[in-house]
Amino acid sequence: MTDSKAAYQVLARKYRPETFADLVGQDAMVRTLKNAFAADRIAQAFIMTGIRGTGKTTTARIIAKGMNCIGPDGTGGPTTEPCGVCEHCTAISEGRHVDVMEMDAASRTGVGDIREIIESVHYRAASARYKIYIIDEVHMLSTSAFNALLKTLEEPPPHVKFIFATTEIRKVPVTVLSRCQRFDLRRIEPEVMIALLKRIADAEGAQIADDALALITRAAEGSARDATSLLDQSISHGAGETTAEQVRAMLGLADRGRVIDLFDMILRGDAAAALTELQSQYADGADPVAVLRDLAEITHWISVAKITPDALEDPTVSPEERSRGKALSDQLAMRVLSRLWQMLLKALEEVSAAPNAMMAAEMAIIRLTHVADLPDPEALIRRVQQAQNAGEFARGPSVAGAQATQAPQAVRRARPAPVAQAHGNAATALAVAPQLVESFPDFESVVDLIARMRDMTLLVMVERHVALVRYSPGRIEFEPRDNPPADFAQRLAERLRGWTGGQRWAVTIANGGGAPTIAEAREAEARAARERALELPIVQQVMAAFPGAKLTDVKRVAPAPTEIAVEADGATNPHDSGTGPVAEVDEWDPFEDED
Repeated sequence: MTDSKAAYQVLARKYRPETFADLVGQDAMVRTLKNAFAADRIAQAFIMTGIRGTGKTTTARIIAKGMNCIGPDGTGGPTTEPCGVCEHCTAISEGRHVDVMEMDAASRTGVGDIREIIESVHYRAASARYKIYIIDEVHMLSTSAFNALLKTLEEPPPHVKFIFATTEIRKVPVTVLSRCQRFDLRRIEPEVMIALLKRIADAEGAQIADDALALITRAAEGSARDATSLLDQSISHGAGETTAEQVRAMLGLADRGRVIDLFDMILRGDAAAALTELQSQYADGADPVAVLRDLAEITHWISVAKITPDALEDPTVSPEERSRGKALSDQLAMRVLSRLWQMLLKALEEVSAAPNAMMAAEMAIIRLTHVADLPDPEALIRRVQQAQNAGEFARGPSVAGAQATQAPQAVRRARPAPVAQAHGNAATALAVAPQLVESFPDFESVVDLIARMRDMTLLVMVERHVALVRYSPGRIEFEPRDNPPADFAQRLAERLRGWTGGQRWAVTIANGGGAPTIAEAREAEARAARERALELPIVQQVMAAFPGAKLTDVKRVAPAPTEIAVEADGATNPHDSGTGPVAEVDEWDPFEDED
C-alpha cells in the first residue's frame, strides 16, 4: 500500500540550495568558481572544508550539476547556473545519476574501496559530460587508501573530476591537498543567518519572533543546517506564533537578561541573591551547565567590548542587553573579568564531572561571589599607601633588627653565585688548581669549595645531613641528620681528596653533639623573619584584606644607588630612611585546597 499523501521533508532538505545563487555566506568561493567556469579553467579536483552544515556536500552537488548541465534545450555547456530541469540536473538532485557517484569515506575507508574508483575511471561517462566522484568525510580514508589515490588524483582522465568534502582538513595528507583546489567555507554571519531563517519561515507561513530567531542563530553557531533544523523544531514547538520564551525552553537555555542579572549579583558579592536566582532558573528548566556557559559567554563578550566597542553591535543581542553590556564594560576592570573567566572555566569542568550538576554550580557561584569583593593587588597597595600617608600606621618593629639572631656564616656562604655558566655535573666544572688542606681553616670554606666545584648533589646533602661536631683542616666530625646515604662520609672524603690534589681527609661520624645543619639554620632564620614581619602593621593590614593568605617569604631589598651616601674615607652609610624587608603575600586561591 502507498500513502497518497507525500512524506514530510524536513526544512534542512527542503530548502537545500540548488544553485550558487542560493548559497548564503560563501561569496568568495562562488566568485572563484564562477570565474573558473567562465574561463573554462575547471580543475580536476576540489576539496571543500568547513564546520558542519555550511554547505560542503551541497556545493559539491551544485558543481556536479554545473559541469553536466545541458540546459532546457539540451545544447548547453558547463555553467555556474544549472537549469535544474534537464535530465542530468534532475538526476543529480535526486541522487540517482549513474555518472555522479557519492561515497561516504566514513564507512568505506580501505584500499579496496579506492581500487574500485581507480579501475572505473578509465571508462567514459555513460550519459553525462563528466564522470564525477564525490567523497564525503574524506579525512576518514586510511593512509594506504590516500596513497593509492594519489596517482589517479594527479593525472585523471579528461572526463573525470573529483570533489572532496571534510570537516577535518588537517587530517588530509598534504600530498592530497597539493593536488586539489581548496575552498574554505566560512561560518555564516548572524545577519545573513537571520535573513535566511526569516525567508524560510515566511515561505512556510510560520510566525516566529525576531528575538526567537536570534536565539536560534546563536545556538546554531554559524551552521545553516543546524539553524534550519532548530527552526523546524521551534515551529512545531510553537504551534502558532513562536516566541523567544518557547525557543529558550526548547533549547534548555536561561533567559539572557536573567543571566546578566545573575552576573551582576555575583559581581556585587551578593551570594544569597545569586543562589536564589540560580535556583529559580533551574526550576524554570535551565541547565546548570548552560547557565555557567552563558556566564562565561557574557564575561567574554564584555571583555571584548572593552577592547573593541563594535562587539556590542551583535545582531543577536537585544538593545536592552546591549546597553547593559556597555555599562558593565565601562564599570569593570579587565583584571576582574580575567579572574572571573578563569574561575568560570574551572567551574565548568567541575560541574561537567560532578555527580550532581546543580550542587556543583551552587558551589561555583558561592566561590565567585566570595572572590568578587576581594580587592585586587593594585587597589590594596593604593589603599595601604593612602593609609600610610594619613599616618594610620605606627612604626612597627624592624624585621631584621640589630638584635636579631644571625644565622651561621655557612648559611650565607652555602650557595655563592656561580662564576660562569656550567652544564652537567661536577665533572664538567671549571678546573680549579689543587689547594692545601690548610687553605680551609673552617667548615664554611669547605662548603664554598663544594659550591665552586658545582657538585649540587653533594652540596644539598652536606646542607641537609651534616650537623657539625668538630672541624680542623683535613678532619671533619659530624652527627648525621635526616638519614643520609650509608656511603655519604666516604663519598665526601673522596671528593675533597680529589679536589685538594690527593691530600687525605678524615670524615668521621659522631653519635651526638652536632650543631644545627645549614638547612636547619636557614629555615630557622626564615621562620624568625616571617614572625617578625607578621608583627608589622602594614603586613597585618594586608593579611586582613586577604583572608586565608599566607606569608611565604621575607626578602631584603638592596638600597638604590641614590640612597647611599659616600663618605670622604670611602665608607658607605645607608640613608636614614633605609630599606626594610619586603614581605611577599600569596593571594588567596579559591581553588587551592587548605592544608
